[in-house]
Amino acid sequence: MNARLALSLLAPIVLLAGCYQVPVTGRRAMNLVDDKEVTKMSVGMFDDLKKRYRPSRNQAHQAQLQRVGSRLAKVVFWDMPDADWEFVVFDNPQINAFAMAGGKVGVFTGIFRIAKTDDQLASVIAHEIAHVTAKHVHEKLSRELAVSTVGTVGVIGGLAGGASGLAVDALAQVYGLTTGIGGFAFDREKEREADYVGLMYMARAGYDPQAAVQVMEALEAETGKDPMPPALLSTHPSHPERILKLMDAMPKALDERARSGQVANPILVR
Repeated sequence: MNARLALSLLAPIVLLAGCYQVPVTGRRAMNLVDDKEVTKMSVGMFDDLKKRYRPSRNQAHQAQLQRVGSRLAKVVFWDMPDADWEFVVFDNPQINAFAMAGGKVGVFTGIFRIAKTDDQLASVIAHEIAHVTAKHVHEKLSRELAVSTVGTVGVIGGLAGGASGLAVDALAQVYGLTTGIGGFAFDREKEREADYVGLMYMARAGYDPQAAVQVMEALEAETGKDPMPPALLSTHPSHPERILKLMDAMPKALDERARSGQVANPILVR
């Protein structure tokens, strides 16, 4: 039985078991896993990452992340009311950042090659936080759970009551920790959704949403010479595609920023 058929058969069960609405977009998605369990395990994984990767000694970068992160955290409070926020810059040259359930956010020093101002860093962090508020990890785990439990005894009772006993390995695989920190990625649709939601978050926090385009352009310049798989085979949309989508959403984002009343001049950190 393929995944599409399995999910179609489980549709009535999913409606009973658990469904949530993605903030900003309003998209309805399934959630068959326990939020508290995902958060608890995510916090443990973040603590493990802090042991594996040394925190950066660049105080300017650490201060910038704290400043930007705390401002965004206020904007997303109602979407993550129970988050115990923690923002850490890791000493690693990769251009990478990630966020995990529970409000744990990590940035690698390489990200500052493409995000130099507060506005630019805000676009990166807001995108990662958007993955969490949209519960993309929960959704991916739920789909895998739904498919794996098709045909098993007690599937209706198990799913309708909410899945428990989440395996550490399963969560680690979804986060990409089984293949290294660089594995933090979602499918193309989720990346597009996080781009849009993140754009609105940064705008609501008073940051210039146009900085998101600047970051994409800088990322394209950094990675433009690297071979990329065809768009249909890539987990991320191409940089030009993402830029076009961001530009389409820019009028709404600029309006969100104007209504935020928090507009501030960009701060450059070297």
